This record gives sequence, structure tokens and C-alpha cells, in this order.
Amino acid sequence: WMGVGFVHGVMNTDNCAISGETIDYGPCAFLDAYDPATVFSSIDQQGRYAYGNQPTLARWNLARLGETLMGLISPEDPDKALPEMQSALEAAEIGYATLRRKTFGAKLGVSDADDALIDGFLDILTAQSADFTQSFRKLGQAARGDDAPLTAHLNADPALAGWLAAWRPRLDGADKMDTVNPIYIPRNHRVEEALSAAQDGNLGPFTRLLAAITDPYTWRKGFEDMETPAPEGAGDYVTFCGT
Repeated sequence: WMGVGFVHGVMNTDNCAISGETIDYGPCAFLDAYDPATVFSSIDQQGRYAYGNQPTLARWNLARLGETLMGLISPEDPDKALPEMQSALEAAEIGYATLRRKTFGAKLGVSDADDALIDGFLDILTAQSADFTQSFRKLGQAARGDDAPLTAHLNADPALAGWLAAWRPRLDGADKMDTVNPIYIPRNHRVEEALSAAQDGNLGPFTRLLAAITDPYTWRKGFEDMETPAPEGAGDYVTFCGT
């Protein structure tokens, strides 16, 4: 979900199942403007569950699970299980880092992406408060030779030209990028619009939103408003555990 800008909101130990899956999606939301410090949950005053903290939280949660298992691994002396637990945690961390490079590499259209290339693009998005979803779709246009939409979207960031020069020789092709970079996501203001209408007995906005995100990679006429973030001046989006 890091690859589509999803923020769980309350990614604490009691919301992470032993299977590795998470539960309790009350205060979840999707990024518009990219910023790893983005927080939506009303209870998260310190930014603990911010978008960029989620990998660290996953490791922290695993460490707490490991602590509870040490006495079962080594009943005589639980501390003897510490090296085994640390090894498992390191393996999980390496696994995440590998998957991140694969996921974001696919979004960049680069099969051998490294952290420098990935983070370089994300840093530009952060500097420009650029829409996460649209940025990657416009990068697909750049992969086809048209840099203008991306350049305009990123306000001609001074770092962009150098990043594009480093990225283009490593590019594998644009077509694959369009299969992993969605056009439509459940944007927060559209979700609220659908919920509000449904409470008044009108399921039309919900049905339309569902139609868009069921096939998120295919552009369709008539869904142009589903492509864009909330209008300027809409204010910060806040979610609640009871949502």
C-alpha cells in the first residue's frame, strides 16, 4: 500500500494480525500531496502513524511480537532467543526493502531501481507538494517522450532535469508503468461525498466511485473529476476511529 499512498492511521500492535495482515481501517486515507509526514487520524497528534513511518512501525510491531515468543523459543533462558529474534527482524527488514525497490521500481519503469533513484523522485514530490498519484501517471507520459506535463506538475523543480537524465537511460518502457500506476484512487473527498450522499439515501456517488476504482488503471471519459485531488482551500482532511 506504500506504492499507492495509503495511510492506515492506527498501525499499532493490536491492529496487526500474526499473519502479517492489518485490521481496523477506521481512520485510513490516501495521500493527495505527497509528504511522508502526512497524518490523517485525529488521535495521532505526534505523527507516529504517518505515511512514511509505516515500515518502521511494522518492524516495531514485529519486535513486540518477538518479545512475547522468546519464552517459548527458549523456556529455560528467554534471553538466549534474542539472536534468533534479531535475525528474523533483520530478515523482515531486508524483505521490505527489497519489495519497496521492486514496487517503486515498477512505478518508475525501472527493473533495477535503487533507493537513490526512488528517493530522488519522491524528494521532488515532497518539495513541490505534488499529487502522488498524478505524478507517477505523468511520469509515464515522460517515459513516452513528453516531459511537459510532468515538468508543469512539478513546477519545473530545479532537481527534476538531473533526475530525468539519470532515470531515462535505465527506463524499461512506459506500458508496464501504466499497469501499476493508477489513474483513480478512492480520494478522500470523493469518499466523504459518497458517504454523505448514501446517508441521505443516494447511492449514486458511491456506485460511481466504486466503478472508477474497480478498474483504476484504465482512463475513461466522464470520470475526469475522479482523477484530481480535493480543491485548494478544502482544508486538512481528518479521519476518526469510528469512521
